[in-house]
Amino acid sequence: MLHGRFSDAFPQDSERLVSLAEILSAFSYALDLTEGQPEGHCVRSCWIGTRIGQALGLPENDLWELYYTLLMKDLGCSSNAARICELYLADDHRFKHDYKFVDGNLGNVLKFVFTRTGTDAPFTRRVGAIANILKNGPEIARSLVETRCMRGADIARQLRFSDNVADGIAGLDEHWDGSGKPNGVAGDAIPLFSRVALLAQIVDIFWKANGREAACDEVKARTGSWFDPELCTAFLAIAGKDDFWTDLAAPDIEQQIFALEPAQQVTLVDEDYLDDIASAFGQVIDAKSPYTSGHSNRVGDYVDGICAHLGYADDRSRTLRRAAILHDIGKLGVSNLILDKPGKLDEEEWAIMRDHARHTTEILGRISIFEDMAAIAGAHHERLDGTGYPLGLDAVTISMDTRIISVCDFYDALVADRPYRGAMPREKALTIIKEEVGAAIDPRCFEALEAITEQ
Repeated sequence: MLHGRFSDAFPQDSERLVSLAEILSAFSYALDLTEGQPEGHCVRSCWIGTRIGQALGLPENDLWELYYTLLMKDLGCSSNAARICELYLADDHRFKHDYKFVDGNLGNVLKFVFTRTGTDAPFTRRVGAIANILKNGPEIARSLVETRCMRGADIARQLRFSDNVADGIAGLDEHWDGSGKPNGVAGDAIPLFSRVALLAQIVDIFWKANGREAACDEVKARTGSWFDPELCTAFLAIAGKDDFWTDLAAPDIEQQIFALEPAQQVTLVDEDYLDDIASAFGQVIDAKSPYTSGHSNRVGDYVDGICAHLGYADDRSRTLRRAAILHDIGKLGVSNLILDKPGKLDEEEWAIMRDHARHTTEILGRISIFEDMAAIAGAHHERLDGTGYPLGLDAVTISMDTRIISVCDFYDALVADRPYRGAMPREKALTIIKEEVGAAIDPRCFEALEAITEQ
């Protein structure tokens, strides 16, 4: 059961309440980016898994908890991205996407590792990486899964979900026969929600890549090894109907999953809960790279300070803080090969990096209550002189809200470590920012930043 459910505590027509399903389904698209999955993967997995739960006759509250386990199954996915790049010398998105098609057979796993590790790296680095994997492969794989699953469970609890949901996320990569990770538990010892989520995930991946027959064949092949046989029987029964696949492929699949949330369990979110959600996803964002730990919430803190200095109303300051915390959510779509590159980005890499601002706007724009934040947060790399990105806005069109986030993001990027340099002291950072006042940075925002960072 969710801690702090608001459906009975607030009037249903309040303009400041929004469905939890709407918010988290939108954020699930950011998780898809991080896992290298086609858009809507978590949403479709939620639809598939909830249908399996219905076929099993689960009671309504169990269905509700299963629903959110499925939607948020990849909450921890950003936490091992940098490590994957470091160990395998590979694009984390592509590596994660392709590995989902490996069936766990040792020979197939080794073939995958040998053909994906360091393909663009110098020969000696590639040989060293493969040697390390041959020596420590099982522990490397276990630790990567453990990091991902435990981190996802922790964030689920921060989102006020119960231990049932958190445990469901933590057990996502356990297999029915005990061959999974990180703990190698088997059978009914694996949480039911984990068993359903793994099955739903594989169904969507193989269906999206190769169609319904491929998905069903994969389920049959892994019955009794990866998958609980009872769940496979339930899935194959509902998958035998054409409308199952027609509905799964429908363009309104997101609206369909809203309708699948058990009616008596629909959860509405108030202002305090919105703060918690923004903070939790700020942690998902910052976990993507070791160089961004704490960045999102620090930018939020600076925004709070500037808003107070400029006399912003409390409610507007609160909204802007959320936009600040979420301003980099689009970076979940950028490989760590680019995010953590110690040298200068080439033209193609820079184009991918710039695209993160567009992703931020699109993800936040999916949420009605965050709609005003989407354009504000997505514009944080625009410049007053019109040479910024992604839209080339200028002083006439860049809002004051965006100007505040921009200067705070700029400052924190300078005073924190980056892959290409160490952290700068306050004075040096302010000197660099001052040179951009009038061209990129609003003078009022700069003066406020100076004031709130005085020691």
